Amino acid sequence: MKHILLLALIGLYPLSAIAAETTPTTPYDLTESVFPAAATMVTLGYPGKKPVPRSAESRLGQELELPPSELFAFDEPTLQREAQELELQLPMEELPASDIPLTLNNKVEYMLNLFQTSGRRSFATWLSRSERYIPMMKEVLKKEGLPEDLVYVAMIESGFSPHAYSVASAVGPWQFISGTGKRYSLRIDPWIDERRDPLKSSVAAALYLKELYTLFNNDWYLATAGYNAGENKILRAITMYNTRDFWQISQGRYLKRETKDYVPKLLAAAIIAKEPAKYGFADIAYLPPIEFDTVTIPSRTDLDLVARLSDSPLQTLHDLNPELRRWCTPPDYPDYQLKIPKGKKELFEAEFARLPEDQRYVEKVAHLRYRATKRDTIASLARRYGTTPEALAELNQIKVGQRISGKRLTVPVTLASLDRPLSVKRSPATVASAEKGVFKKYYTVQKGDTLASVSKKFNVPAGILHAWNSVKGHFSLKPGKRIVVAKFVEKKGAMVADGENS
Repeated sequence: MKHILLLALIGLYPLSAIAAETTPTTPYDLTESVFPAAATMVTLGYPGKKPVPRSAESRLGQELELPPSELFAFDEPTLQREAQELELQLPMEELPASDIPLTLNNKVEYMLNLFQTSGRRSFATWLSRSERYIPMMKEVLKKEGLPEDLVYVAMIESGFSPHAYSVASAVGPWQFISGTGKRYSLRIDPWIDERRDPLKSSVAAALYLKELYTLFNNDWYLATAGYNAGENKILRAITMYNTRDFWQISQGRYLKRETKDYVPKLLAAAIIAKEPAKYGFADIAYLPPIEFDTVTIPSRTDLDLVARLSDSPLQTLHDLNPELRRWCTPPDYPDYQLKIPKGKKELFEAEFARLPEDQRYVEKVAHLRYRATKRDTIASLARRYGTTPEALAELNQIKVGQRISGKRLTVPVTLASLDRPLSVKRSPATVASAEKGVFKKYYTVQKGDTLASVSKKFNVPAGILHAWNSVKGHFSLKPGKRIVVAKFVEKKGAMVADGENS
């Protein structure tokens, strides 16, 4: 009865019929009699933007003023207000051609609207970055016999960012967690993380998606949902709800909202990315496709040396090789394939062949063990040791916001006195200390520094600073003066703090 009253209020049901009806005898017929072909046309919030079609169930929900489904419940009041004010034109255009099945329902429509409104800035960035990696990724997918439009999995996973890092410790453009990455032969250690390599991670993602597709009886909706939640989670959901229809499974409460949103988000991203101008993204400045040559590096080699020998910007090398976690190629990785700017291969190989192997690498960072105090945080330690909270957390395999009081952490310390002899001439004192196997870190005193502040900054007792700098009595800190703030020795091929047993 309450449904009949609602329909009467909006003029779809005659008031005179209410008295004659006591209980409904048949379900509603969602046909042209309820929603005629001439649906109301309204405009979207962005000028010049063409509309997205809406399903009958979506229009019915709006007409009856029903609350959004569990899947698309709003988290923020502002987003809810924005959605309530959002109005769309309803064209009859067909969906773009795709080699994955595209569907348009109220859940996909919601994501289309989200990407055009509150998520517009982020999606524009994803589009701008997309052309840098899509050609290469499509080539990998094609080689593995997979639909090329699966590249949009990388779009919704990371926005095509090799440096993307999630709260669940998933890394790279395809957002692999460590276990899954290693399952598909991606190397992950303190020197390299191949989850960030756009090429190698694309190969791994293709193999994983192919496996999921077979597991879920050639259903791409279930396969991509499994990519997000894990195959076992989706298998349990299929058993629980006794259906292999993703849309039916997503109506239940077992799957997390992130997974319920995943397939609609993928479909919406593909629809917009294929026809960006139609959805208001006509002014995107696309990055050029990534192009590179690969060179074989037989032993650990500094990137700044590679940059100099290939006449390339150092930052370009970092951009081409995001998998490298330090300033050099990894040790114990013979014949490492390093990417350099296209057209620089011949120059680099000629110059590299002339350089003795012992001049290709110089230690620049020591990794020390540090016990965190009650006041320490990842952010404060990162500032103290000149790194980023994300890098420090990743190095220690913890979360950025995790409490670290009492924990033994690995912290990186730059060895400023060990600059490459090819680029910076070292002082006789530094050379002498290096010959004895002892390496020093120097600090240039700044205005306002005190012994206490320097001692706290580098976590070194004042007495040790006195001894290292051969100072007796009053320790005068004059701005511009260089003082020793750390000493290191080489043990078992690694740099450790002088006097430390670990």
